[in-house]
Parts: sequence; structure tokens; C-alpha cells
Amino acid sequence: MRARILRSMTAAAPSPPLRPRALQAGDLVVIASLSGPLIAQYEPNVQKTVGVLEHMGFRPRRAPLLEVGRSHWWSAAEPAEIAAELNGLLRDPEVRAIIANDGGQTAFGYLDLIDLEAIRTDPKPILGYSDISLLHLALYARTGLVGFHADMATPGFGDGWQSAPPPRRAELETLYSQLLTGTDAIGALPGGPSWECWRPGRAEGPLIGGVINRIALVQATRFAVPLEWFDGAVLFWEEMGGLNSYVWSYLHVLRHAGILDLISGMVVGIPREIAGLESPDASPTLAEIVLDVLGDRDIPVLGNVQFGHAGPNLPMPVGIRARLDAQQRTLSLLEPAVRPPAAPTAADVARFSP
Repeated sequence: MRARILRSMTAAAPSPPLRPRALQAGDLVVIASLSGPLIAQYEPNVQKTVGVLEHMGFRPRRAPLLEVGRSHWWSAAEPAEIAAELNGLLRDPEVRAIIANDGGQTAFGYLDLIDLEAIRTDPKPILGYSDISLLHLALYARTGLVGFHADMATPGFGDGWQSAPPPRRAELETLYSQLLTGTDAIGALPGGPSWECWRPGRAEGPLIGGVINRIALVQATRFAVPLEWFDGAVLFWEEMGGLNSYVWSYLHVLRHAGILDLISGMVVGIPREIAGLESPDASPTLAEIVLDVLGDRDIPVLGNVQFGHAGPNLPMPVGIRARLDAQQRTLSLLEPAVRPPAAPTAADVARFSP
């Protein structure tokens, strides 16, 4: 068994995660363009998302930048405009949650413009994946904020949820309601036939992850998650697009960074549109790629779990402790992702302050 290289580090472990206040019926939930633009053909998806949120008991509203035809290059607006709108939502006490409309390629452009003090003062759930996973990682690193790696408006609530069989959609609605409003641990996430044990074993630790290319890239910046925070963590990741060799390279980046020597377990999402992995008889398979890079690191790996671009998404709240049993193909959330609906304490505000 390979030794974990940072077990003897003296750096402090992360403080308890900064949980947002639990949502209540009638709370305002804003759908915002946090990265890419709203393409005309997806306007109906936003309208369907409004219906989903209303059915869950919330009061949805669209942010001004979420408008068909508004764009700047590949983004919904210039990064400073997106940051300004996001900061306004973070500072507005009426806004209780923010849902990204879609992913894209913009979040790196405004990480340094986000009002971290507003997050510390009034933490709110931010839901999204893809490029939004970069926000989750950076804000978790800077403030301890629990990031909701979960469905978005256009590709999630307004699309995947709509085509899901009625029992599955009802299951997802119950799960997301518990996630956002419940102050008890959810427990076991609903499994599926695609889940595979790639390496048996059990692990327990905080969930940290997102799109693997964003994990690799953010660790090269000042917004990196402190390396010691990966000690004992359950790393979750997924990927869309590119080549199978890219995934192999990203995993090696995590190896060279020391992350793979620290984690206690790994959960891999279903890949989507990755050249070399699309055929049923692909060689190498994704499992083979993962195990090749892990080498003799004795950690459990659960593969082909429904989160990320192959959704509908099972929520993966960053910073929340989870229990993984790869052989039994189970993944359980051991803590609530939100706290009771009361004002944050002075300790909450000061916990991650500089």
C-alpha cells in the first residue's frame, strides 16, 4: 500500500463547512447566467425550470443577464458584469438561493471579483455543475461555503428532469427538497444500475470535486483548495468532451499534486462525449484509465454514478461528509448541507475571515 505523503503535515484541517440557511416555502430562488449565454432554443428550458421550482414551493425569478440574445464572446456578459450581478444576489437578503442557468467558460474570469464577505455574512446555496464547479471549489477554499454540485436550469431542471420517468422525477424532487430545506442528513443517495465497483473498499470523508479539468486547473491558482484539505476526502469527478487521454492526463495532474496520495475514496461520474470512451468495447475503459493512474493506492472507487453532464444529477455537496462503500455500490451523505433558518453567528462570519 502506498503511504499517504501528507499525513504528518501540521497545517490545520478545514473548519466545519459554511452551510447556507435552509430554504423555506415561498423563498426567493434566482436563476442566473453565471457563465454561458442563454441560447434562444433553450428559453423553454428556463420556463420549465420556473415551473419545477414553483412546484417545489419556492418563488423563482430570473436575473437580468438571463436574456436571450445577450452575450459577450462565449459568455453571457463580460466577467465583471457577471460578477456584479452575482454580488448583488449574494448581498440581497431576500435572495435565498442561486441556480446557474448553464455552464460554459467564464468563471475563471471573475473569481477575483466575488464578494467573499457577502458569502461569509449570508451564505446561500449556489447550484450548478460544469464551469460552476469551479465556483464551488474556489468559494469552498476561500470561505468554506458548501457548494451544491447539482442540476442547473437549461440542462437539468428544464431538460433532464423533463424527460425522466415520473417516478425518477418525483425521487429527484424529493431529494432536492430535502437537500435545500432539510436539516437532517439525507443518508444514502438513490443508486442506479449503472453504478460499478471499480475497486472495493469503504471510505468516509468530506466530498470534494467537480469537473476534473476544473479541479486540475484551479489547483494551479491562488484559489486552490488547500492540499491538506484532501486528506481523507472522498474525491468525486466527471468529465465531458475531449479525449480519453485528456482524462488520463488530468488524473496524473492530481497525482503529481499529491491529491491521490491523500484521498480516502473516489466517485466517478458517467462520462459524456469523450472520444475513445463512447464505444461499449472501448479500450482502455474509463475504469482501466482510473486504476492505471491510481496504481497501488488502496482506495475504493465507485464508477458511473449519475452526476455531472450525464445527469439528471444526484447532488454532491462540496464539503459535506459522505460514506462510500464501493463493493455495496452505496454513497451516503452523513451531514445536512444546510443549517436551520436562523441568522449566522459571529463565529460563522469570522471562521474563514482573513
